[in-house]
Amino acid sequence: MTLVTTFYVGLFYIATIILVVGVAMRIKKYAQTPAPLVIPTMPAPRTEAGVAYRMFREVAFFESLFRSNKWTWIFGYLFHFGMLLVLLRHLRYFTEPVWFWVNWIQPFGRYAAFAMVTGLLGLWARRFLVDRVRYISTPSDHLMLALLVGIGMSGIGMSFLVHTNIVGVKAFFLGLMRFSPEPLPNDPLLLVHLALVATLMIIFPISKLLHAPGVFFSPTRNQKDSSRESRHIAAWAKELEAKQ
Repeated sequence: MTLVTTFYVGLFYIATIILVVGVAMRIKKYAQTPAPLVIPTMPAPRTEAGVAYRMFREVAFFESLFRSNKWTWIFGYLFHFGMLLVLLRHLRYFTEPVWFWVNWIQPFGRYAAFAMVTGLLGLWARRFLVDRVRYISTPSDHLMLALLVGIGMSGIGMSFLVHTNIVGVKAFFLGLMRFSPEPLPNDPLLLVHLALVATLMIIFPISKLLHAPGVFFSPTRNQKDSSRESRHIAAWAKELEAKQ
């Protein structure tokens, strides 16, 4: 293997370990964090089925964001939906044979990259143009958006401007999965794209992007309104009551 291939093999193995272990540890922490108060955002569902339906609407349609700010919802939805199609399209590099539905969405995923980047640029512009958002924005917020835009733009460049050897790219990633690495095409734009992706994988467990799994552990979303049926008593209050 060339020095470049060896570097990227090690980079992606390390990035994958950090991503999987880091996200697993964060999810464990979220699951073990106590929620002593019943604080669902009202109006809240009164049954478990209602909570599941509400969570589905939040994850699939960004319901609360739609109610609060329509422009942010538009750009946020463009980014997330475009990214979803792009990620599903990339499954062709990790499967052999390629699943039929992955082949079917290839043209949609290709142009979804434009929706993804448009949404990101809109969200980024919001951090400059909206006073209250600009005030709370930190350098890490801008760097994260720049990283995501860089990934999207480099991907678009390979799809429409400078084509890379996708057969070689697929052989490389299948080789990684089988612990038998294959040579990586030495295309500059591809190397930049993969370096940015690996960087995202490494910083994901310590970034604000953890809202992806974190939304499922939000007490304001995953709790039901059961105050009519039962009185909620926090654990510390139960201990105090027992001592008395």
